[in-house]
Amino acid sequence: MKKLLLAVAALFVFSIGAKAQIEAPVTWAFAAKKTSPTEATLLVKATIDKGWHVYSQTVKEGGPVKTTFTFDPSKDFTVVGKTIEPTPINRYEKVFSMNVGFFENSVIFQQKIKLKAKATTVTGKVEFMTCNDVKCLPPDEVKFSIPVK
Repeated sequence: MKKLLLAVAALFVFSIGAKAQIEAPVTWAFAAKKTSPTEATLLVKATIDKGWHVYSQTVKEGGPVKTTFTFDPSKDFTVVGKTIEPTPINRYEKVFSMNVGFFENSVIFQQKIKLKAKATTVTGKVEFMTCNDVKCLPPDEVKFSIPVK
């Protein structure tokens, strides 16, 4: 009887785990394009599922978590300026009681770097929040490692 109860309990736990899978409506891709022997542009692409959106880097306080890039320090390169993004969609969102900028479908962020070595790997993380018309997911963080050759 104990074995049967254990088996039923295990099936129950596994079925809950299967239903509680984390939603991941955003996938990230990372690349680098060398623009000269001493400069490169990092390309960070977010592909966003239909109905979802990712927020701009310029969201004001009191709103959703804005997209933020952190680049780990290195002696091989320096970050030049701020991360560039296309013009976001701006719309009033009741949940935050404010206008917010966001991206749908896909967005490519770009960051220029000055190279101090012929080749390097840029590491860091992107923090972001994603919402749809019904709910928002907790902020998430994705680490990256981008080879620059």
